[in-house]
Amino acid sequence: MSGIQRRKVYTKEFKKETVLLVLERGMTVSQVSEDLEIGTETIYRWIRKYKSDPINSFPGKGRLKPEEEKLRKLERELAYVKEERDIPAYRQAG
Repeated sequence: MSGIQRRKVYTKEFKKETVLLVLERGMTVSQVSEDLEIGTETIYRWIRKYKSDPINSFPGKGRLKPEEEKLRKLERELAYVKEERDIPAYRQAG
C-alpha cells in the first residue's frame, strides 16, 4: 500500500441534497458530516456555494457556469477577430 488517498468525487445532486439536509431539514453540519462521513469544512463550503448561486452552484468538474462559459466563448471570438484583423496589416507592412 502506497498510502496515497484518492479524493472522493460527489455528484451535483448529492451535494445539493447534502446542503438541503442542513438548510431545509434542520440537521446540523456535524450530524450530516458524521452520517455521510464527509468533513464539516467540505459541507460548509458546499453550503456557501449553494447560497451564492442555488441554480448553478455545482457546475461539475471542468465545467463553467453558463455566464462564465458565454464570457469565455466571447473572449475566444474576440481574439480570433483581432487576429484576422491584424494579419492583413502585417502582410502589407512586409
